Amino acid sequence: MDILRLMTAGSVDDGKSTLIGRLLYDSKSILVDQLEALEKQSKNKNSDGIDLAILTDGLRAEREQGITIDVAYRYFSTPNRKFIIADAPGHVQYTRNMITGASNSDLMIILIDARQGVIEQTRRHSIIASLLKIKHVVIAVNKMDLVNYSEEVFENIKTDYLEIAKKLNLSNIQFFPISALDGDNIVDRSTKMPWFKENSLLEYLEQIEINKEINLEDTRFQVQFVIRPQTEEFHDYRGYAGEIVSGIYKKGDRIKVLPQNIETTISKVETGGKEVDEVFAPQPAVIHIEDDIDISRGDYFVHADQIPNVANEFEALVCWMDHKELVPGNKYFLQHRSKLIKTIIKEIDYKLDVNSLEKTPTDSVKLNEVVRVTIKTASPLVFDSFEKNKGTGSAILVDETSNSTVGAVMIL
Repeated sequence: MDILRLMTAGSVDDGKSTLIGRLLYDSKSILVDQLEALEKQSKNKNSDGIDLAILTDGLRAEREQGITIDVAYRYFSTPNRKFIIADAPGHVQYTRNMITGASNSDLMIILIDARQGVIEQTRRHSIIASLLKIKHVVIAVNKMDLVNYSEEVFENIKTDYLEIAKKLNLSNIQFFPISALDGDNIVDRSTKMPWFKENSLLEYLEQIEINKEINLEDTRFQVQFVIRPQTEEFHDYRGYAGEIVSGIYKKGDRIKVLPQNIETTISKVETGGKEVDEVFAPQPAVIHIEDDIDISRGDYFVHADQIPNVANEFEALVCWMDHKELVPGNKYFLQHRSKLIKTIIKEIDYKLDVNSLEKTPTDSVKLNEVVRVTIKTASPLVFDSFEKNKGTGSAILVDETSNSTVGAVMIL
């Protein structure tokens, strides 16, 4: 079974915790002892006699107590698919955490309170989905039971949101009228809203195609480890291990090794310890080449007619994650998959308001701010734009002294 990675977004009272609890509860992903504890602790009980929000109350308690906030992950599965839900806090002061949760997600569920309609939080979460190029967005209009399951209310919210989506170039949007508290249209279709003819939310999540979005066109393979046993059994063995970031590799392919820009031919490809005809994204693989070339961790193999960017300088959007301000001239390590390289922030072009997309000049960057910067590297970097290839278009900035991650980088 494949895995669908998704994240939920919404304001504090939009029912995010209850929705996640409902998915876990109705898909029978809660153990018996967890269910017993849930029943004992429940105060705000629903028709099932439990408070589903308690399943994520650990994170809610962290918020109330002011403890460091992080993304909480919830796992569950159905007979058709496995799911990983990133439960990220939605407030503006936790932008860094939301971007962390969204960066690995295939889909974002944005909750809207049917009584409130589209609000500022909705717009901000949609902007983040747009910045991170999330392919699928689900709008879950929650608390339909509090507006008498009104089709008119649902359609008005749908119309309002589509205006936002058009401005942000969001596509593949699905709308669901739900009640997380009562389970309407979440796992099973609701009889209370006969006007809604589509599948339930879970049915949609089970059926949505994600594998077709894997990039099999642009060949990108980064070396993570050089395998050279030098034993009697494997005396001449030299293989280059890593993950196929995108594309397909076969024996006989002409490739270039970057950043050295040396051309060679693939002599053999392996995966799972066996020689195979081809390897493709996102498989782990070992690639052998015909020529003896000085190749090390972080180098790339690409088809000779599909060359990415190779440069010492590039522009990027950075979400700042550190309490210490970012200013031009600061030096950091750039972690670009397996490659660790010294960098300097050459200049800050502007700050991007995640509520309005407004661009304003700035000479320093504070925690949770998103900025466009120019980054200069100590040696050539092999990369694509984030929009073209997330795998080679993203990176992180690492503090040289503390080794803590201080910035999420999306290359433009």
